[in-house]
Amino acid sequence: MDMDAFSAVHAPDWQRVDELSAQRRLSGEEADELLRLYRRTSAHLSTIRSVAPEGALSAALSMRLSRARTRFTGARSNFLEDLVSFFVYALPAGFYRVRWLTLAVGAAFILTAWLAGMWAASTPAVISAALGSDTQIQQYVEQDFVSYYSENPAASFAGQVWTNNAWIALQAVAFGITGIWGPFILYQNAVNVGIAGGTMAVYGQLDVFFTYILPHGLMELTAVFIAVAAGLRIFWAWVAPGRQTRSAAVAAEGRSLFTVALGLVIVLFLSGLVEGFVTPSPLPAWLRLAIGAALFCAYWVYTLVLGSRAYRAGHRGDLSRRDSADVLRTA
Repeated sequence: MDMDAFSAVHAPDWQRVDELSAQRRLSGEEADELLRLYRRTSAHLSTIRSVAPEGALSAALSMRLSRARTRFTGARSNFLEDLVSFFVYALPAGFYRVRWLTLAVGAAFILTAWLAGMWAASTPAVISAALGSDTQIQQYVEQDFVSYYSENPAASFAGQVWTNNAWIALQAVAFGITGIWGPFILYQNAVNVGIAGGTMAVYGQLDVFFTYILPHGLMELTAVFIAVAAGLRIFWAWVAPGRQTRSAAVAAEGRSLFTVALGLVIVLFLSGLVEGFVTPSPLPAWLRLAIGAALFCAYWVYTLVLGSRAYRAGHRGDLSRRDSADVLRTA
């Protein structure tokens, strides 16, 4: 289909939709005309989407119809309905889209952390450069590593951790278009975790390291992996936009994957609660690890089960069908 010719033929109808939507008052005849044009333009949008579902023209018609729909419905949609749609469709679909890249980013993190840990364990100068004198290293291994999780009240510590990690995740997504910021965050965290693990291993405290890092770390680090993966997807949309313009491709990915960033705020809130209340608690080590593993497994079940269903239904974490004007609500 020749999109330019299609646009030229139907442009007068679309412009009339804009004119009627912009009027403060509509007569009975004008309201009937707007409804007819709305239906006609919706059919045009369906035709265009069958050829170029994520093109600039499709996005422009969606916004045009969204404005027109507001004249009939008033409020955009029900808040509770939007909330359900976000958690059942948009968010799991967004997580599902980056699942493989999340795993790849996680594998890169683990490899980097392991190499950093081996380097620290085999090179005493690395530990000294990172932690200081022998006395300071000994204090870190025997006291500071564990006391870090309990030196502040659990609630304030959980809030501090949540705020810090959520900010890092949002940066990884928002600045992902650079292609540099996300990998830098990943590398920096991997090296820090690796050196800490290597130091604890040298002093025979590797079991303590994993007991305190895994309950919250399983989900917390996964959230970082997801954020970096989402940022890289935006970067790749800029590098290889396909048939779309570069700006349209980046805009589509940005809308979809910023949904992921908002979801990560919630995920990191849960991992912050675990870090603040479970990690330093007197619970048996196996129970603390089990709680962290349960949260981790719950995320992947949510992503793979709900996410795959939402993805197969056509959701990508972008605007809902109602927001894209596929559906006209009349009541």
